[in-house]
Amino acid sequence: MKKLFVFLVMTLLWIPLKAQTIAENNSSESLTTFKTENEDFQDSYSDDLPWHARRFKVTAGAFFPVNNTEVEVGSNNGSFGNLIDFEKDLGFNKSSVSFMGTFEWRISRRSRLGAEYYYLSRSATKTLQKEIEFGENVYPVNATVSAFMDNHIGRITYGYAFISKPKYEIGALIGAHVLFGDVGMRLEGATIETEYKDNFDFTAPLPDIGFWGEFVLGRKVGLYANINYFAIKINDFDGRLLSYNLSVLYNVYQNFSLTAGYTGLNIRVDVEKERLNGFFKWGYNGPTITATYSFGNHVKLYKH
Repeated sequence: MKKLFVFLVMTLLWIPLKAQTIAENNSSESLTTFKTENEDFQDSYSDDLPWHARRFKVTAGAFFPVNNTEVEVGSNNGSFGNLIDFEKDLGFNKSSVSFMGTFEWRISRRSRLGAEYYYLSRSATKTLQKEIEFGENVYPVNATVSAFMDNHIGRITYGYAFISKPKYEIGALIGAHVLFGDVGMRLEGATIETEYKDNFDFTAPLPDIGFWGEFVLGRKVGLYANINYFAIKINDFDGRLLSYNLSVLYNVYQNFSLTAGYTGLNIRVDVEKERLNGFFKWGYNGPTITATYSFGNHVKLYKH
């Protein structure tokens, strides 16, 4: 994760410099002609690219994360409950498929509002290889249990561009992820008299701050990167978050584009409720493939 953080920071610093460099012309054009064409080329980005610097942008697609999930649900005094690795202990697949959608509104040249949504539902059935304490019950070795985990993740952000040029923008953002989680398990084959069933649901608001960059690499190609982090502890809630995204856009036709990228969200949450407390650690990192539609008037960007 540390190497990934360094890579994203270096990317944000390197790409603006690269974006200003125009490949040398193999022909013997004069310096004056080259300078004029370069200026015209950069000016055209403000208004001529149908996918760049539009007032609104809608994105929807698929996310293919590799999951790593640890959960503990037990008594408030700590005398009950053990740590459960959902992939190892309950047979959850590490790989999964999730829906994701985003919306962006560029309020002005430097300001923008964004919203994101992710949904991931996972379940598994397994014969236990170890005793598990979860909720208010003990699930013994060799018992067959079914388990589930449903997560809805919403996010809102405000971004401000400190640098806003026709070919690149760099800025900071502030926002919040809200995680709506529900995890549970049930003993399979149990009679009504011996039924075991437990679940633990929670809502975790996780504010975050970070940096972002958006770059025009060509008339049909763009790149976007961001990284965010925050930690908070309030009363019976303790959480921290690290998220990042690196994606490349290709303009297919007019306002319609396709985007491929790599996204990660790593969350740790401790929640205390009336009778139980819960520990939730979840990391999901993987590729994304989305369709993007940009519309509305162009936001004017200036070279100087």
